[in-house]
Amino acid sequence: MHKQLPMNERDGDDTAITPTYASRFLNEPISKYAIPDDSRAPDVVYQVIKDELELDGNAHMNLATFVTTWMEPQATQLMSETFEKNLVDKDEYPQTAEIEKRCVNMLAQLWNADPDGNALGTSTVGSSEACMLAGMALKWRWRAVRKKEHKSDAKPNIVLGSNAQICWEKFCRYWDVEPRFVPLEKGRYHLDPELAAKLCDEHTIGVVGILGSTMDGSYEPIQALSIALDKLEERTGLNIPIHVDAASGGFVAPFLHPNLIWDFRLLRVKSINSSGHKYGMVYPGVGWILWRHPDDLPKDLIFNVNYLGGQMPTFAINFSRPGNGVIAQYYNFLRLGRNGYRRIQQSCQNTAVFLSTSIAEIGPFELLSKGDELPVFAFTLKPGVKEFSLYDLSERLRERGWQVPAYTMPKNLEDMVVMRIVVKENFSRDVAHLFIKDLKEQVTWLKNNPLQHPSAPRPSFHH
Repeated sequence: MHKQLPMNERDGDDTAITPTYASRFLNEPISKYAIPDDSRAPDVVYQVIKDELELDGNAHMNLATFVTTWMEPQATQLMSETFEKNLVDKDEYPQTAEIEKRCVNMLAQLWNADPDGNALGTSTVGSSEACMLAGMALKWRWRAVRKKEHKSDAKPNIVLGSNAQICWEKFCRYWDVEPRFVPLEKGRYHLDPELAAKLCDEHTIGVVGILGSTMDGSYEPIQALSIALDKLEERTGLNIPIHVDAASGGFVAPFLHPNLIWDFRLLRVKSINSSGHKYGMVYPGVGWILWRHPDDLPKDLIFNVNYLGGQMPTFAINFSRPGNGVIAQYYNFLRLGRNGYRRIQQSCQNTAVFLSTSIAEIGPFELLSKGDELPVFAFTLKPGVKEFSLYDLSERLRERGWQVPAYTMPKNLEDMVVMRIVVKENFSRDVAHLFIKDLKEQVTWLKNNPLQHPSAPRPSFHH
């Protein structure tokens, strides 16, 4: 519980905000940690908060985030005009609900669901919520089968690569499911299908395949995973479903790699999630989760409410949330179309490949990926480079405004430190040239001053 702090008008007091030029209209400091007694002019409060936010990094130079940092003004205006619409209240806002349904239908077609229209889906606040829903559906379906066969439903497990996003570890902890991680190894930075199949048993609720690893942007071989599980079923009778975590790749692969088989064309794929606020190009937060068939979402996870004006089902975890993310997603679908998405994603990929090729040519770096799947790539230092670490390089780049993370890989490769670059629509080729120029200058400085930079912290990727 936070202790209430008293107001103190002394300069430098950390418990109060002491504005400078806003003080023309403000005669006393504003409490930081306790709600002040008096009201203030909106322009003054706006300026006070805006001044503090200037200390944040420039979102356009954040090469760490997958999240969209730019949208067209018309989309931004639509979002600002629909903040107040509670998406869950489908009776009060039926047209917003209709637009959400249209988006689900569009994604079902994009991900090659059955043309009979049986696919079921919903928007979420992001892929983390979507993954929780997918995992719960897998567990509930597995448990129902076990009960029908009069078998124990204790100790469920789920199989996934150790490169999986942290939300999957959260799911396992929150819903009491054992995570079985396929370890990574040098040269393979995502799940191996055969190793995944070996970890499955009668208590396995499903296997998660990731279309676009957070670590290096690579696609996991979903089709090969499906084949490996087919062979497992032939040998053992175990019918293990697949959930595809396409948080990033769900809005990239259909446009740049249409012949890649990863989606509902594989009968073993029961559900797919993706993030509209990543390569769907919508501001945070909006995500999507689709199931192949209504039977793949257990009815126990669907709730009916009638106190919002009418009887309506809901199966998202979050309840009240603005509908503006869904509206913005629909705007992008209509505004860009398939060809527009294809052009933008192709441009991002071209820039990513240009960057990775340029970085490889600088000298001390070794690529883990090239950016030719997701427009995302990772690189590490070559063995023998002693003058600096990637943490030092990350700190030097930050001085120029670039935010590029350095982190350790997961278990089995924890001694490998890498940097990752995410290329989005607003990262132009011109800006890419500027980044390469700055990168070369910082590498030269670090090489010439090996003892003049501090030892940077060594964070882990997962924790």
